[in-house]
Amino acid sequence: MNDCVILREIPTACGRRFGHATLNAPQRLNALSLEMIDRLAPQLAAWAEDSEIVGVLLDGSGDKAFCAGGDVAALYRAIKAAPAGQVAPEIATFFEHEYRLDHLIHTYPKPLLCWGQGVVMGGGLGLMAGASHRVVTPSTRMAMPEITIGIYPDVGGSWFLRRMPGRAGLFLALTGAPINAADARFAGLADYLIDERERARLPALIGATHWQAAEDGGSAANHARLDALLHPLSAPADSIPTSRLRTHFDRIEALIGNDRLVDIAHRLRALTDDEDSWLATAGNTFAHGAPSSARLSWELWQRTRHMSLAEVFRVEYIVSVACTSKADFAEGVRALLIDKDRQPRWRHADLGEISASEIADHFRPRFSGAHPLADLD
Repeated sequence: MNDCVILREIPTACGRRFGHATLNAPQRLNALSLEMIDRLAPQLAAWAEDSEIVGVLLDGSGDKAFCAGGDVAALYRAIKAAPAGQVAPEIATFFEHEYRLDHLIHTYPKPLLCWGQGVVMGGGLGLMAGASHRVVTPSTRMAMPEITIGIYPDVGGSWFLRRMPGRAGLFLALTGAPINAADARFAGLADYLIDERERARLPALIGATHWQAAEDGGSAANHARLDALLHPLSAPADSIPTSRLRTHFDRIEALIGNDRLVDIAHRLRALTDDEDSWLATAGNTFAHGAPSSARLSWELWQRTRHMSLAEVFRVEYIVSVACTSKADFAEGVRALLIDKDRQPRWRHADLGEISASEIADHFRPRFSGAHPLADLD
């Protein structure tokens, strides 16, 4: 049977076990569906409570991707099936369950190793960012490209992008610029850079290790044991790509600056003719992305500065649900993934056309009673 998430356990030399979960939708680059979330989350929770489970390995099927993001095509179909202006129940459920899973990973009480090979974007980065041991490989290509589909970097992006050096996180949010393995290390999104070929050996190495029981204070000791296991696998220096974020850090700081979004936008659009192809692509993506996404990313950057992780997820839930009721998200998904004409017709042609009240409406709860994520702490 082709399970959307393959769940198994690795026996170890001490008699205890390591959980192993594999996202299994390689035909769509392991894009995260509600079915996958609802299979993975309860198993992670069960492993967290099982005293015989000492840690978890999370990876994706195939060589091309860990996870290319959320299954936004499924969200698009739900939007189209819902009455105009209303939020489909399955969309609210998707974001609630996805953010609960992301929060669980961020707060997981045992070592959780995420193998981020190939494409790691959007919702995939949401899964990886909170893991205790994050591995990238020379093939890793990360991005938060939500500006191209009329939404914003969610899945905790409002939290982890703010913790990058300088203003690199806001640059990535506004431009959707792809980053490589060295960039991920520089940005604080990865802990180890390891060659792809080592992945095949990983279960055996985990199995050959003696892990400490949880009741004996094993969590801290097992974190250190996993560090000791991964460190010798680190890729040699000559195989590590150049970090473009590090190379262009001073320029990025100048581009983003401390001034108004309209001034930043002017400088980003000027990048389209830059002699550096990575910066030029970033400028082009911003110039052709949804102006509403840029405004929303900017607003969240201001609002979430002093928020806790749980508070960020609660705000993102409200904003993400609201985005699916707006025209730009459906149009962006249509242009990129459904009709694939790459010619989105955004509601606004320019940032200046977007009113403050339109942005404020994204922060209006679309639920009654307690917040669906009220219990996160």
